[in-house]
Amino acid sequence: MRNKWIKRLFPLFALLLLAPWPIAYAYDDATAGQDGVRIEVAEASVAPTWTAFGKAIGGATPGDLFYIDVTDNPADVVATLYLTNAQELIGCYRNLILKVGIYTEIAGGDWEKASTGNGEPTSEIFITMRNGQVSFTLSGLAKYKITIDSGSFYCTTTNTDKGSLSPQFYLEVD
Repeated sequence: MRNKWIKRLFPLFALLLLAPWPIAYAYDDATAGQDGVRIEVAEASVAPTWTAFGKAIGGATPGDLFYIDVTDNPADVVATLYLTNAQELIGCYRNLILKVGIYTEIAGGDWEKASTGNGEPTSEIFITMRNGQVSFTLSGLAKYKITIDSGSFYCTTTNTDKGSLSPQFYLEVD
């Protein structure tokens, strides 16, 4: 009887342990004259997700990472998004390529793709285990959200003794 329950609960328990959930952290350098910059980490319910298991090729479900408010700052700011645990992820993934999105808030609380100062759309930005960080410039007097719009991975193993299956993000704004 006991063995029967273990067989039924084990797959559910394993799925909960192996489902990657991205983790995000933020930092703004207010001491360097960026007093009008506020960063907020997105709730876990809107974060990007995917399910990884050994020998799996898959994609990421889009989601939000950070919200940046520079409405009180007229100057441009440079934001750098870091993948802080790339070394751990190498033990589980052969590749991990995530497309980073930058959106600006428009009237009514809606979001649209951010554009450069001259009105051109921002170029595509990808963060991988190889580059581990990306930088971009945000114009002042606006609100932004940083997202993962899409991505792909090849998970070679779910052996988490060597690290975590979940990418961890850190945002710095100077």
